[in-house]
Amino acid sequence: MLTTMMLVLALPALAFAQDAPSTADLSLAMDTMWVVIAAVLVLFMQAGFAMLEVGFSSMKNVGSVVAKILVNLAIAALLFWAVGFAITFGTGNAIFGTQGWFLAVPAGQVNDVYAGLSWTQVPLSAKFLFQVAFCAVSLAIVWGTMLERTKFAVYVVFAVVFAGLLYPLVGHWIWGGGWLTELGMQDFAGSTVVHLSGAMAALAGTLLLGPRLGKYDDEGRPVNIPGHNMPLAVLGVLILWVGWYGFNPGSTMAASTQVADIALTTTLAAAAGVLGAMSMSYMYRRNIDVGMGGNGAIAALVAITAPCAFVAPWASIVIGFLAGVIMYATLVFVDRIGVDDPLGAIAAHGMGGIWGTLSCGLFTTPALAAVGEPGLFYGGGFYQLGIQALGIVACGGFVFIASLAVFAALKATIGIRVKPDQELDGLDIHEHGVFGYPDLVATDYQNGNGHTRRAPEPVSDTAEGTA
Repeated sequence: MLTTMMLVLALPALAFAQDAPSTADLSLAMDTMWVVIAAVLVLFMQAGFAMLEVGFSSMKNVGSVVAKILVNLAIAALLFWAVGFAITFGTGNAIFGTQGWFLAVPAGQVNDVYAGLSWTQVPLSAKFLFQVAFCAVSLAIVWGTMLERTKFAVYVVFAVVFAGLLYPLVGHWIWGGGWLTELGMQDFAGSTVVHLSGAMAALAGTLLLGPRLGKYDDEGRPVNIPGHNMPLAVLGVLILWVGWYGFNPGSTMAASTQVADIALTTTLAAAAGVLGAMSMSYMYRRNIDVGMGGNGAIAALVAITAPCAFVAPWASIVIGFLAGVIMYATLVFVDRIGVDDPLGAIAAHGMGGIWGTLSCGLFTTPALAAVGEPGLFYGGGFYQLGIQALGIVACGGFVFIASLAVFAALKATIGIRVKPDQELDGLDIHEHGVFGYPDLVATDYQNGNGHTRRAPEPVSDTAEGTA
């Protein structure tokens, strides 16, 4: 079906060529169309993040969420075009790329300038569209822990640093020909590059930011602050799930039969992740937490992102189920130690990224080990597992420390958190001048504990008690 659609889209352009299209021309056209379609799917994940964050936020803050999504996508696109893509995939040294700024490449020298992506022959524009969508996803992850209390200016400044430097450096180390590439680290679609990087930056910001008002009682016990719309949150999860079919299968950057195999491992892992998280919810609380089920799917999708092309279907189920379990346990732990993570980004993207990256060193099969060595369970020994662990420590540690320094500088200068009265009132009205739900939020919206009251319903002339 997908192949037929790509052929239909590609053939009209080829039909105008003076000579009949060759098999190589058709193959390249199909590969290009697949990469563009996959890039659009990954880009649409921004809508998933928006709905997920809106659903888990209070009504008084939903406008700030969508504003943040828009501005961060814009900044990521421009910074990655200007410098990020060159640092990630440009030919350079073991630490960063040094060529290809602003996508300015002499004719016929694309593979020389961007050696990190010379393995795929699709046009440079298609390569960039796909990779910039990944950068935007990693940046979106950063803010999942910092909802409802962060100054908007912080989003803007940190986005420039993250999209222009931090994410590209990690990308170069693993994907662009850097030192972890040389060691054979396995991260097919970004459990470490995309998800762990975003989560470590999120953890750094959250530690400096502190928890939301009302999150902990006088004795330091966590208080549940529920999101205002669970259906929207689940819609966000489902959009992200669909977008992952661009994320993982699209990383082939070719319309090959491997696309279906990767889609299969992605699907099985996500399904198992839902069950793993829901099982933990029932054992821990004796109920089925819908939000945790959604986070279980996301954690599993994050975990399968690194090994999706390297493992058998049965292993993807194990990886996904354990990702859901690990996510739930992590979320409970960070909640108890005073780390306020409204979206569960540290648990889902951080621990999911760690587990997924390590799982390559356990489950990679000899037949599928296109990079590195087979996993421990397939007779590969501890070498690959060690490389995976090294990559986690190096990349996660670097992003955390660098992000902590950036957020600390922002805290010392412009500040990173809104004033308490602004947090209680909601960021929509103070940061953007409007409410996301103007008809549902009262003018007098403070009730003393950081929550928003519904506006009083209009009283009709026939209502009981009307004069």
